[in-house]
Amino acid sequence: MTLDMSRPSLKMKAVESACKDASAGPKKDAALKHLLAAEKAQKARSEAETNMELDAARSALE
Repeated sequence: MTLDMSRPSLKMKAVESACKDASAGPKKDAALKHLLAAEKAQKARSEAETNMELDAARSALE
């Protein structure tokens, strides 16, 4: 079974895990900044902004 990454809650868990496993440095710092913004957007129930920030966090780790 594959995860449905269009669902922000599943994407959030995947990005949180990737941030946790990342080594310290500027990429991790940038990803954590986007992750915090995604959490804030999720609380505001803004799915589009949440997805945008999660995508940015994932890109920052690459």
